Formats: sequence, C-alpha cells, structure tokens
Amino acid sequence: MRTRQFLKPRLVPRDVEAIVDNLPMGNIGSAGYDPWGLNPDTAKITFTLVRWLYDHYFRVVANGLENVAPEGRLLLVGNHGGQLPVDGVLVSYAVASRNDGARLPRSMIERWFPSVPFLGNWMNSVGGVIGDPKNCAKMLERDEAIVVFPEGIRGSGKPYHLRYQLQRFGHGFMHLAMEHDAPIVPVGVVGCEETMPSLANIKPVARMLGMPYFPLSPLVPLPARVVLNFGKPMHFANDVRGEADVARRVEQVKDAIRDLIDAGVAQRQHLF
Repeated sequence: MRTRQFLKPRLVPRDVEAIVDNLPMGNIGSAGYDPWGLNPDTAKITFTLVRWLYDHYFRVVANGLENVAPEGRLLLVGNHGGQLPVDGVLVSYAVASRNDGARLPRSMIERWFPSVPFLGNWMNSVGGVIGDPKNCAKMLERDEAIVVFPEGIRGSGKPYHLRYQLQRFGHGFMHLAMEHDAPIVPVGVVGCEETMPSLANIKPVARMLGMPYFPLSPLVPLPARVVLNFGKPMHFANDVRGEADVARRVEQVKDAIRDLIDAGVAQRQHLF
C-alpha cells in the first residue's frame, strides 16, 4: 500500500486518473479492493504504463469497439498468442479507455500465474481473475464483461510457425454463455504473435520451474503493431441436446474470430 501511495501522485497523470475514476467498478470495500482483488489505485498506475505501450510501443488500432455493450454481461472471446498476457491487457485497455461507454473487462487468467511471485497479486489488482468456471459464472451474474481465451496455454505457448492458427478451444465459455444468457463478442488479435515469437518449448526447464512451457523467445516483447478487431455480438440460446451441438457453436465462434484475424492481417501494413 505504501508503494502505491508513493507512486500514484508521482506517476499517474490526471487524464489517466480520470479514466479509472469514471469506470464502473462495483463494490470497492473500505480496504480499497473489490471481492476479486481489484484496486483502483493499482489500476491507475498500471494504466499509465499500458497507455504508453498501447499508443506508442504497440501502436494499437482497435476497430468495432461499438460492438461491446457499455453495460450488461458479455464474453469477449479471442485468439491467444505471444507467451505473455499482453493480448488480454490490450483488449481490456481498449474497452476501458474508449470515449463512450467505457468499462473495465475482467480477464480470466491462467491458473499458474498466481504461483509467480508478485505477478498473481498484480493481475488480481488490475482486474484479473483465475480462470475457473465458478469465478466466471459469478462475474457474469454481476453483469461483468469478461475476457476469455479458450485456447489457454495451447494458444499462448504455441511456436511461431503456428501463428494465427487457432488451437483447440475449450467448451466452457460456450456453456457459460448459454446458461447465463451472455452474448459473445468475438475478438481477432493480430500482432501479439510477433511480440514474443517462440522458436521452441524447452520442456526440461519448464518442468524444473513448474511452468506449462518455457519458450525460446525474446526476453522482452518486441514492438509489433497490434490490430484488435471486435466483431458483432453472437447470441446462443440454452437449447442444445448434447456436447456435439456445443462443439458446432464453438466452431461458429472460431470461424468469426478467423475472419477478424484475416481482416487484421490485411489491415496491418507493417509488422513493426
């Protein structure tokens, strides 16, 4: 807490403070946190850095933000890549910093991130929540917008030669969308694959460190240009007869994301 109190007045410009102050954040307790660990002061410090990365390092172009409703439950479902959760951070910031209808999406994070010292607490304090179906269901009941990457580590840890090739999607997000009547906004993320391209997964090191993978990649993200394309909301009634029907609906979402990825690749004129 003392670190936040020291850094916030020295680092956070007034316009960034205003962005966070204007975001609907629900129940922030007397200790400064919501039930999931979100802390507005930490968000302000983080947004200060993320804004620079968004505007000047990755030079993000976001299209279709009008497809993200300013209130009400929804799932932002996208493709995953780039080793680090840069894509989730950029998607959340794009929605939180827009001029009209800004809101702070909550990101479902990999279970192993909290095992990394300081990283798990920081991710919780800026809106991340461990990607458990029960957590997601509770947040949908609170009418939150939630960022989900159904590929999980299959997407983020894949080698560079498989870039923009969607890996297997889990079906959990579709069950949640149907059961909680939550629209799915597909998101095509282009650029994050090039921020930390992986040439190989060094499995012995990963096992030694207790990580799902250990990529042979740059030590810091490269300044690749990022394009975020938000598609039109997709609605799915809770009327399936079996898992085969769920799988077909998941494929519909994957097809929508593929189209958005293809559009983003065509829009981006330069890799860096």
